[in-house]
Amino acid sequence: MFDLGFAELLVIGIVALIVVGPKDLPVLFRNAGRWVGRMRGMAREFTTAMNDAADEAGVRDIQKSLNAAANPVKSAMDGVKDAASSLNKMDFDPDSETGKLAAERAEQTKKIQAKTARAAAERKAREAAEALKKAEEAEAAMQADSPSGGAKDNA
Repeated sequence: MFDLGFAELLVIGIVALIVVGPKDLPVLFRNAGRWVGRMRGMAREFTTAMNDAADEAGVRDIQKSLNAAANPVKSAMDGVKDAASSLNKMDFDPDSETGKLAAERAEQTKKIQAKTARAAAERKAREAAEALKKAEEAEAAMQADSPSGGAKDNA
């Protein structure tokens, strides 16, 4: 609302401290806070009343039609999105061709997900086995390089 930075607020606070005095300054700030709160409440009530009046008068419908006329591509795309979302939520008759295709696609999706999960698990198992093999080789190399000639330390 007011573009006040920290420096401006500091100057206002110092001037208020000098003019009002340190004893009455908290009372002044409390009263100012109450006043600002009342003004915000009045502004909120005014905005609500104006929105209600606009709804009753049908201004929002006119605004939507003007926006659609100003940007027909966006309006058309919104219509397509609404239609697509309603199709996604639709339940199909299981005996119809569309229902049969939907069931077949759902089954294929489950199969693909299962195969993908199996492949990922196999890959992780293979990577774990390779990592274990490398760790064992590194441990064997460390034991071979130790000064005790490969004997294990019990320290």
